Amino acid sequence: MIKGLLFIFFGVFPIAYGQYCTSNVGPTSTVDSNVELVQIAGTVGNINFIGCPAVIGVQDLTNLSVTLNAGGSYMLNVKFGTCGGNYAGVGEVWIDFDQNGNFDPYESIGTWMGTPPVATSTFNFVVPSSAQNGATRMRVMQREAGSLPLNPCGTYSWGSVMDFGITIGNGIDCTGYVGDDEIDPINVTALPFTDTRDNSFCYSNNNYVYPSPDIYYKLTPNPLIQTVSASLCGASFDTFLSVVDMNGNVLAFNDDAANCGSQSELTFETAGLGSVYIIVEGWGSEMGNYTLTLNADYVGLDEEEQLSSIRVFPNPTNGSVRLNQAIGKATLYHVNGTELAKYDTDQSLHIDLSNFQAGSYFLRSVDGQVSQQIVLVK
Repeated sequence: MIKGLLFIFFGVFPIAYGQYCTSNVGPTSTVDSNVELVQIAGTVGNINFIGCPAVIGVQDLTNLSVTLNAGGSYMLNVKFGTCGGNYAGVGEVWIDFDQNGNFDPYESIGTWMGTPPVATSTFNFVVPSSAQNGATRMRVMQREAGSLPLNPCGTYSWGSVMDFGITIGNGIDCTGYVGDDEIDPINVTALPFTDTRDNSFCYSNNNYVYPSPDIYYKLTPNPLIQTVSASLCGASFDTFLSVVDMNGNVLAFNDDAANCGSQSELTFETAGLGSVYIIVEGWGSEMGNYTLTLNADYVGLDEEEQLSSIRVFPNPTNGSVRLNQAIGKATLYHVNGTELAKYDTDQSLHIDLSNFQAGSYFLRSVDGQVSQQIVLVK
């Protein structure tokens, strides 16, 4: 289903990148409700934190860290209390096991409700075997006069938010998984292009449209391409697909395609574009398996050939061709868009292809008025 807020977002803001909500999060006052104690013994290291005095916003305690092993069982002690008066409230704890930059509902390891003073709460939990190796965070939140479940990115008057460091060991090794962000995208080197992946592990959230993990592809359209179509039809989850330029400006997006239900597909024009990012993600927190298919439509060669008296012959060829008339300066491209050679047909109508491998090529005048496809066979 298409979501109204999404259109508001795209209409006002470019796509932004980042992780972990830390700005405008948590309490705006240091009085009353506050987490008094956080204790956990890891496979390596211990955290034994004593709260009070309270802190406005998110208290960054990631320098206090423990190592937890995937599949291991652990016990966390939290005392939801106060630095002043005693008022009813709620509390919750999350660990970002999948390292997607969010504290998702499925990553909650315990909740509390009551009025201080109360006994220390003990949360027994198991680190998922699918947890990813590396550094992540645990967020402990208390909110006076709140209700469960808590919003880990919420702002309110009284309570506390504390982030601790967690290092996951013996989990999934994500080394070599490219495409996590715009800095390390999957490069699309030729069209058509097909890539099958699973964004439920080894990928984080770097695109603020939805909190789901996203995967970045980088495409630099060649001069012969007129439009590119992208499809996620057949994915195992509700997808969202977007195209942005290098400055994060949205060029195209699709939530639910007419031809493939809750999966996405779109087509965008490439004239005048430099490199773009094609971003695959899920609606909301959705994730799973998908196949991205990219196809190109090239500049109207058929129409131009029908309207133009320009011809190359012989075509197909096994080594060289001649033009029946000059077209000025021209460039030879491989079908993948790689520029191979330049010619001045005012000087010679002969085009030597003997140094190139068999395949499809395009000869295009510099002014773009003439394009001819050449098939080389050897």
